[in-house]
Amino acid sequence: MEGFRAYHDSAELRCREPFGAMEAGSEVILRLFVAGPGAEKVHAVLRTWNGREKYHEGDSFWEGNARVFEYRVRVPDEPCVLWYHFRLHYGSGFCCVGAKDALLRSGESETVPNMPHDFRITVFEKGFRTPESFWGRTVYQIFPDRFSRSGRDVTEAIGHHRRFGRRVTVKEWGEEVDYLPRGGERYYSPQDYYLGDLRGIMEKIPYLKSLGVGAVYLNPIFESAYNHRYSISDHMKLDPLLGDEEDLRALIDALHGADIKLILDGVFSHTGDDSVYFDRNGNYGGGAWSDPRSPYREWYDFDPKYKHGFRCWWDFETLPEVEELTPSYMDHIAAVLEKWTRLGADGWRLDVADELPDEFIRFLRRKLKALSPEALLIGEVWEDAALKKDGFGKRREYVNGAELDGVMDYPFSDAALDFLLGKIDAGRLASLLISQLEGYPKCFMRTQLGLLGSHDMPRVLSILSGAPEKDSVPREAQAAWRATEEGEKLGKKRLMQASALQFSMPFMPCVYYGDEAGLHGLSDPFCRRPFPWGHEDAELTAHYRRLAELREQCPELKEGAAAFAHCGRDVFAIARLGEREVFTVVNRADTEADILLSAADFRGEARPKEGELRFEGVPAHGFKVFIR
Repeated sequence: MEGFRAYHDSAELRCREPFGAMEAGSEVILRLFVAGPGAEKVHAVLRTWNGREKYHEGDSFWEGNARVFEYRVRVPDEPCVLWYHFRLHYGSGFCCVGAKDALLRSGESETVPNMPHDFRITVFEKGFRTPESFWGRTVYQIFPDRFSRSGRDVTEAIGHHRRFGRRVTVKEWGEEVDYLPRGGERYYSPQDYYLGDLRGIMEKIPYLKSLGVGAVYLNPIFESAYNHRYSISDHMKLDPLLGDEEDLRALIDALHGADIKLILDGVFSHTGDDSVYFDRNGNYGGGAWSDPRSPYREWYDFDPKYKHGFRCWWDFETLPEVEELTPSYMDHIAAVLEKWTRLGADGWRLDVADELPDEFIRFLRRKLKALSPEALLIGEVWEDAALKKDGFGKRREYVNGAELDGVMDYPFSDAALDFLLGKIDAGRLASLLISQLEGYPKCFMRTQLGLLGSHDMPRVLSILSGAPEKDSVPREAQAAWRATEEGEKLGKKRLMQASALQFSMPFMPCVYYGDEAGLHGLSDPFCRRPFPWGHEDAELTAHYRRLAELREQCPELKEGAAAFAHCGRDVFAIARLGEREVFTVVNRADTEADILLSAADFRGEARPKEGELRFEGVPAHGFKVFIR
């Protein structure tokens, strides 16, 4: 149809109202704008996952030269993803209007002869809420062995581990991490310790407060044969190298006294082979490995078809997987949650949540919320949590309202870093962030861990300073890698830009310990080097403190509606809208930029007030914050 134009944008309120994810049973208004030769009939076509298509007829009216087709749709009463497109009939033919972006399924539309890409609407459980006491807080992630050492006597704790036949290699604080196998080992064993501990964290609370930290997320603290402690030996006991329950209680009291919450790491998809439950080394007695009558035997899957005789996590024989839905295991984990939550933990992060059954996560949520309705449940999910599917094509239910409160926001990290490294442009960054904002329930978005780096990634400063791709070079080369002077200078500028974006987003910014101090390192274990006390990058630390101060001075950065815009390929803007309007403008170009935008350029939860928006003097490889 020559001269025919149809337009819909799922991120514009004039096209879809309200914005974003919908509560089950609520009403959404969809509008399609059509200019040019008139269509005889236009339907909104909706379906749920694997469901039948339903054709909806709506009303129409004229707005200028465009005919607007409007549909009032009641979304399903059960959580789901609702898919939609528009079908236009004219004469003997038809065409369809669907999402232009086949990956994101949000944003602008395109007109095609048939088989369009559907837009999506996330439908979540009626009454779903996340703990508002966490909203707007800055989270600080600590790898306990590597943050701060109190100097307490650990002779007995080291002896405890060595009596079990475990190697404990004590390192000087500035020494390089172990990364190669030792004599007689097939693989590197992470049994080098810097003896960071719970008291050491407590001593650094004033430092955390200076960064505006409102919550601490600790990697595992329970007894384990290895320094990462993801190979749990006993869920009910702290690793004695970190301290005892009295130390943990003192840390929690001190954190709470400083208005800082504590999030613990729950490793529930597997245990260690050297554990009271599996006991492969015979250290405990009565474990599943050697005792067919063990009460833990039914937790594991023993079968000769497996390489090691039992199912293990990603083929690591030190990490036997559990059958999470075994009733006795569920009872055990319920007791784990109860013990440490009653001791004072404010929330839990679920390790490899995408490998836990939905039913198990729902069980964890029920148990946790019964203990403390304001307790937080975060999942390790690396992809879009609203669309994530399992190996059988079934959609995971993380965002539905009966499972997680939030996830670790790796998609934000990927998008922000790709933009600053020149892999995508500002328009693509806007599309990626708008899609996420649109796809997650607002309360879910507000309790995400908004990270740039973590214990499973190369250090963000290294990435932005020109480090080789993850795992693309051997460990010897990773250990020797250092940023060039020019790369370091540019990397620091990029990290300041990335963190400015991070602290302007509508989630909980999560800082991985040492990123604010200029810590470098490639893949595990180099991203887990000890904090450089006494050798911090003062410029970066001061920058993070300024971001914290800005969030305190501008409540809009914690509570305001969010919208995104871009100008050309190199300039990206985040607006946070409340009583005032706060704009963070990032310029990745080599030259200073003066930017002119309009309110209509912003898409998201709301728009700025009408009028021109002038952002002058945004520095090259820098950012600037504007308030009006």
